[in-house]
Amino acid sequence: MPTEVPMPQMGESIFEGTITKWLKAIGDTVAIDEPLLEISTDKVDAEIPSPVAGVLAEIRFPEGATVEVNTVVAVIGEAGTKVAAPAQIAKTAPPQPAAKASASAAQPPAKSAAALQVPAQQMAPGGRIRSSPLARRIAKEHGIDLGRITGTGSEGRISKEDVLRAAASGVGAGARGTSQPELARGSGRAAPPQVAPPPELASLPAEPVPLTRMRAIIAERMLESVRVSPHVYTVYKVDMTRIARLREQRKAAFDTRNGVKLTFMPFIAAAAVAALRRCPIVNASLENTVEGLAIRYHRSIDLGIAVALDWGLIVPVIRHAEQRRFADLAHSIADLALRARSKKLSPDEVGGSTFTLTNAGAFGGEFGMPIINQPESAILAVGGLRKEPAILTDAEGNDTIAIRSMQYFCLGFDHRLIDGADGGKFMLEFKKTLEGWNQEIG
Repeated sequence: MPTEVPMPQMGESIFEGTITKWLKAIGDTVAIDEPLLEISTDKVDAEIPSPVAGVLAEIRFPEGATVEVNTVVAVIGEAGTKVAAPAQIAKTAPPQPAAKASASAAQPPAKSAAALQVPAQQMAPGGRIRSSPLARRIAKEHGIDLGRITGTGSEGRISKEDVLRAAASGVGAGARGTSQPELARGSGRAAPPQVAPPPELASLPAEPVPLTRMRAIIAERMLESVRVSPHVYTVYKVDMTRIARLREQRKAAFDTRNGVKLTFMPFIAAAAVAALRRCPIVNASLENTVEGLAIRYHRSIDLGIAVALDWGLIVPVIRHAEQRRFADLAHSIADLALRARSKKLSPDEVGGSTFTLTNAGAFGGEFGMPIINQPESAILAVGGLRKEPAILTDAEGNDTIAIRSMQYFCLGFDHRLIDGADGGKFMLEFKKTLEGWNQEIG
């Protein structure tokens, strides 16, 4: 018996989802819990598994469609079910309007041999060959007749890849009918040859590309944040030499004991939690009440960890970070990052953080000036770790120069709630914890 696959509700406040990618095609065999499609919501991107084993018999919405929750998006048939090939169930082109009667329309114009070879489903209304703008431009630059190419896209649409394959194999070449440069109209001179862009640029779309749902949400929230919160920044340089040495000495044993690699992030997260416990205003947020703005003091530290994805950015949350041991923080950071990149996060693991860490130094930057993750009041950007000469002063006041591992950290905060003094107190506690590290790491 066929099984319907509905758009799932990914969280109580989520009422719709956007289909970003179908992982299976009609007629494909699917196993139970095998990823069937990818969706994007206001909170999270996720892979949706097949509820049963069988054959994908029907896809009711294309990629890019936004669908209300509980709406059926696909149908799974029983194993062995034969379904129509995609070409047979594709939408047919709409009928072309009847031509106006005229004497000259009595005889239809003769079609070229190339045009006669174009499959019917490859023709758009009006007789134009279905093709993308980029495909048409590349075909023109290479002198390729689109009528000699078989499109592999939806409804026979010719894509950029189809044209590039044709150019490489010589199919469709010579459509211009001459190998001589075309003469510039009215000048008598040869038109300048068109220089093809390098491959990495030629493959870029020629027309504006709509934002993905995740990118659109990020854009909306970042704009909202800078409009709502007057951002102020303070940057501190921290001597991470003690941490770097401890990590080098203990990383092998830590990995063996806890099953997770020992990175710098758990040290930074633990120091941030310690500073937030001593400076609770940095972990607070502003709320609108009947009487006006009020301070919401959070009695737990829900630590957001910004994770960069190939398709955007997401902030999974470590709940009650103040109750976690060092090894628990390390495991949670690694686990959340891995599942964020593989689209395995649940909606409950995204959103609701009270303070966020973002690693601007992962790509070599000295430090970043981040935008606050609303409705939080502060965010800490981690800079790049560098070895550099530093002046050290001993107890007797003697100065020496030594090579130290130094790292910048930038705190961005909402000046409506947090004053510069509060930000400075937080950063001093954070710096003191890292430079004088005395916690057991497990």
